[in-house]
Amino acid sequence: MKKTIKLAIVAALAMGATSAFATNGSNLIGTGAKARGMGGIGIGMSHGAESGLSNPALITTVENTEILFGGTIFMPNVKNENGVDFSGLNPALPDESSSSESAAKLSVIPEVSVATKVNDNFYFGIGMYGTAGMGVDYRDAAATGQMNMVTNLQLMQFGVPLVYTSNNFSIGVTPILQYGSLDINYVMSPTMQNAMTYMSTGTFGTATNPMTIGAGVAQDLKFGYNLGLAYEISGVTIGAVYKSQIDMEYKGQLSTSAGAMTGGAYTNDKLSTPAEMGLGVSYAFNGNTIALDYKQIKWSAAKGYEDFAWEDQTVMAIGYEYSAKTWGARIGYNYASSPISEQTNAAGANGLSGGMINTFNLLGFPAIVESHFSIGGTYALSNQTTVDLAYAYAPEVNNTYKNFLSQDITTKHSQTSVSAQLNYKF
Repeated sequence: MKKTIKLAIVAALAMGATSAFATNGSNLIGTGAKARGMGGIGIGMSHGAESGLSNPALITTVENTEILFGGTIFMPNVKNENGVDFSGLNPALPDESSSSESAAKLSVIPEVSVATKVNDNFYFGIGMYGTAGMGVDYRDAAATGQMNMVTNLQLMQFGVPLVYTSNNFSIGVTPILQYGSLDINYVMSPTMQNAMTYMSTGTFGTATNPMTIGAGVAQDLKFGYNLGLAYEISGVTIGAVYKSQIDMEYKGQLSTSAGAMTGGAYTNDKLSTPAEMGLGVSYAFNGNTIALDYKQIKWSAAKGYEDFAWEDQTVMAIGYEYSAKTWGARIGYNYASSPISEQTNAAGANGLSGGMINTFNLLGFPAIVESHFSIGGTYALSNQTTVDLAYAYAPEVNNTYKNFLSQDITTKHSQTSVSAQLNYKF
């Protein structure tokens, strides 16, 4: 068992985690190919070792020991059009409006997990999971409207689910160590610098060279936890989960990038992973399983996200699975309204106006996709080994807000992803 755990950790570190546009805000709709094939279902339906994060109480379906290696190839498609015509401030100033497509089109998100039965009442596991991220890459955009914006957030969680079960009732906790990294940088043209000076002082600046804004990559490690409950009777499984907020701090990131647009008024460098709470239920009969999950993601209380006016999300997922002896098929749907919306306020205490918030959200953090359709399947290679595959698609969403110049900024965003994992039981 010790060798298996060491192998899982080494494999996860080797795979690494790159930036991704996850789908419920900056969070993945689900971790693992089984969950993703069912629209993220995982609170009231067990996926074996895969359930260590989604609901630790559900790892009790493993017969002895189960290990899985997997990952998701994430392929976002993001386009931005930003109106930055400065002639409204001064007829002699140019129109730097432009449109461009983000070059951040491919990311790899890993998962490695193990679950084992100690006795009839106690189970435990260990795992490393890529759980969230976001990023755009406009560094090669020829025009200035996208400000050569590059954002890159990566989150990976290391967890140890511990579960007690008795009389069809299970309670589990997963202590979590979360690793995060964040990099935000962009370029302000001389005209943009001078216009920003005018907007804050009434006098145009005298900049003649582009100014690069950024502090390099910042990283952090923090602890959190997931709590899970599950009860099973006559094919019906009911689950509940609570995930703690994890307060991350990325020194020099938000304070530098947002601070440059607020004259130093914005000084926060915290960007918390939000708390979540959810309920789920599934019903299994004759090889068929129907499942429904409901959860709340508390963006409005998460440090950093609250400053950029992110709103809480209600996430609904429904999934169906058919399981035969050597194969299985899944289908699912996940919906959550966008956590960002157009802001119209004047500059507040932290110096961020509604237009600045709109610009940062739609240009650098466009978490606007809402619906997600998925399919998946399982094939047994032997009595001990199975392979899971999943495909998910989020249709294009097109949002237009007003930027810091009160001109239109538009982002179009769609996603596809392919997940695969190898499961081994012994």
